[in-house]
Amino acid sequence: MPTQEKVETVEGLKTRLNGVKTVLLAEYRGLTVQQLSDLRKQLKAVSAEYKIVKNRLARLAIASSDLAGLSASLAGPTGMVLAKGDPVSVAKTLQTFARTNQALVLKVGVVDGQMLEPAGLKALADLPSREALRAQIVGALTGPLTQLVGLLQAPQRELVYVLEQRGTSAPAAE
Repeated sequence: MPTQEKVETVEGLKTRLNGVKTVLLAEYRGLTVQQLSDLRKQLKAVSAEYKIVKNRLARLAIASSDLAGLSASLAGPTGMVLAKGDPVSVAKTLQTFARTNQALVLKVGVVDGQMLEPAGLKALADLPSREALRAQIVGALTGPLTQLVGLLQAPQRELVYVLEQRGTSAPAAE
């Protein structure tokens, strides 16, 4: 028989999962409380949260949602990373933290409705950020335009150069 506290926990988790773009599962076995606190702070900086949940309650919360595929990975000490923002920055933050704290193991994740295994999450972390991609696109678009402007200005520039040379080489009229 479910207790009122467990029902509230499942409902709270369901509301948190509403509208998230990214849900990642990570095993935290071996991490200290201080390390988990540091991870939470780093994730909060990229608009994400880390929540340790009971596996059975998490299965109940995701059972009737798009995240039902995560149920198979809910075993052992598991924490959920929830993010409504940019999934690349969340993956980068987790990857950076996992490099310094090998005890954190990324299990599986759902990003924009797609299941990703740990290799896919690593590939996501290796992508440039959204701002960097925008800058690359703008650079790719402005490069040819700058060349075009230079080509269009070349005849006038050459004419001015020729006239200057002619003016300096012509004998002064008296």
